[in-house]
Amino acid sequence: MPEDLEPGVIRKLDEVVVNRIAAGEIIQRPANALKELLENSLDAQSSHIQVHVKAGGLKLLQIQDNGTGIRREDLAIVCERFTTSKLTCFEDLSQIATFGFRGEALASISHVAHLSIQTKTAKEKCGFKATYADGKLQGPPKPCAGNQGTIICIEDLFYNMPQRRQALRSPAEELQRLSEVLARYAVHNPSVGFTLRKQGDAQPALRTPVNSSRSENIRIIYGAAISKELLGFSHRDEVFKFEAECLITQVNYSAKKSQMLLFINQRLVESPALKTAVDSVYATYLPRGHHPFVYMSLTLPPQNLDVNVHPTKHEVHFLYQEEIVDRIKQQVEAQLLGSNSTRTFYKQLRLPGAPDLDETQSADKTQRIYPKELVRTDSTEQKLDKFLAPLVKSDSGASSSSSQEAPRLPEESFRVTAARKSRDVRLSSVLDMRQRVERQCSVQLRSTLKNLVYVGCVDEKRALFQHETHLYLCNTRAFSEELFYQRMIYEFQNCSEITIAPPLPLKDLLMLSLESEAAGWTPEDGNKGELADSAAEILLKKAPIMREYFGLRISEEGMLESLPSLLHQYRPCVTLLPVYLLRLATEVDWEQEAQCFETFCRETARFYSQLDWREGATAGYSKWTMEHVLFPAFKKYLLPPPRIKDQIYELTNLPNLYKVFERC
Repeated sequence: MPEDLEPGVIRKLDEVVVNRIAAGEIIQRPANALKELLENSLDAQSSHIQVHVKAGGLKLLQIQDNGTGIRREDLAIVCERFTTSKLTCFEDLSQIATFGFRGEALASISHVAHLSIQTKTAKEKCGFKATYADGKLQGPPKPCAGNQGTIICIEDLFYNMPQRRQALRSPAEELQRLSEVLARYAVHNPSVGFTLRKQGDAQPALRTPVNSSRSENIRIIYGAAISKELLGFSHRDEVFKFEAECLITQVNYSAKKSQMLLFINQRLVESPALKTAVDSVYATYLPRGHHPFVYMSLTLPPQNLDVNVHPTKHEVHFLYQEEIVDRIKQQVEAQLLGSNSTRTFYKQLRLPGAPDLDETQSADKTQRIYPKELVRTDSTEQKLDKFLAPLVKSDSGASSSSSQEAPRLPEESFRVTAARKSRDVRLSSVLDMRQRVERQCSVQLRSTLKNLVYVGCVDEKRALFQHETHLYLCNTRAFSEELFYQRMIYEFQNCSEITIAPPLPLKDLLMLSLESEAAGWTPEDGNKGELADSAAEILLKKAPIMREYFGLRISEEGMLESLPSLLHQYRPCVTLLPVYLLRLATEVDWEQEAQCFETFCRETARFYSQLDWREGATAGYSKWTMEHVLFPAFKKYLLPPPRIKDQIYELTNLPNLYKVFERC
């Protein structure tokens, strides 16, 4: 090895460099700066916002509002990073109801442009004007005349970042982007008047009146062709706790350019999944390559929404995204079906002598999919087991397969289960457990589980499944234990019951448990009868808690009458029931509420996760349960934590197999 090779010296970047890098992530073009400042003006309760532009916002971008203004005392720090009036602690982020919260917009702009702020509050007799550079106030604020509100003036955007400035489009295109941002906020906030004016033009490029309506603003901005075809509807979902207000065009309107205005909790965001779902509904009605106009406003509980996932805040993450998108898709489809009677069709006459259209011409050429990238497994296809099973003779003499696929029982959906719940959970300890599960959920693993295809059972602990072109081996017992733990939490106080008929004597079950090796009894532990009596006494004392919260019913006479039903068509292994009851008496912390619920749910999940794999008919039932009950439940319910990655092993994938067989 050459002797002159030395490792590079790690240096701490200068603060100016750090701030400019951060500013480049947040302010990517003039439209980003406008979006941030519009949200600040709306947070300030403005009723009218004016925007003046020169050279597409690169030479000048001025935003004027009549909101609450900025206090004189705050002008000294208003352009420093992480200074905001919306947050005081990190926990406030889960309940954030304003647009801004990080305090980075003005700071980022001041690092890449010449920034000045003129503001006046209602209590002050005059306004004040201040200039900023690199997040610092340049001299004390100067008194000046002015109306209530704020005027923010941005000049020479990206003057110190020539590469970024050269990469931007023409001023006309940047102006178009500014107009699109302002138009979207004008539609969503009809009570606020918006004006966009290009410097030097006599007439504004865009103007909407104060206290207008969304449909009227759509007519002003996007034209009467769209507004006359608008179909408005609203939807409130009690299961997933969201509200939707929509304005969509009927099937008579279509355009080659897709227009979707999406606001989630008043924020302008993008959602490719929701856009794809809506386009798939319209694909039935519109010509190929044509799209509708869609305005959609979703309101979710703030604790279900993560707004801090992107520097420009144009993306958000929220719980139950796939289910909510599916529910909205159903509503859009229902509205379009109801409006189909108004559809207008036009017939084109063929001129005499014109040749017939060549109907054999192919339409659009789809992108080529190579064999090594082709997903070849479909969950609706019949399984390989059907062809490997031995044939048996029936009474009629015909041959048939001995392992016929068990008929699918009707599946109870999550929506039906949630709608059935009659009692809301208000215990903070249980709500904290739910939030911890949701916060620790791995989005990548959840996507894999949602789209998996079951392949087959390997043994009592392992099974194979496919995701896209990858084949995985997973520990089904670990998956099941986490699944049942989460089901216990989310079915808390609403558990259905598995009735045990006839009821089983609790003390006899505990004695059976102490006789088994799993109990680990030794003579030093004491007399088995006395231990059984002590455990039975504990369970009888805690029976009201188990009955009220978990659906486990023990009578006053000491008879076990029911167990909780956590999954439709699923029954736990009864041979492990005695050990389960003994562990409830000895391993559950019955003194503290949070620890009691946590340990009870964990012990129950451990019991439910073990199927009966003994020789005989039950082994076939266990395989059927794994395929038709557990794996569908993984796809529907399981929110996998990151630690469960250790229980999944990739065996192979199609591209690697092609590399091997291409050499043969």
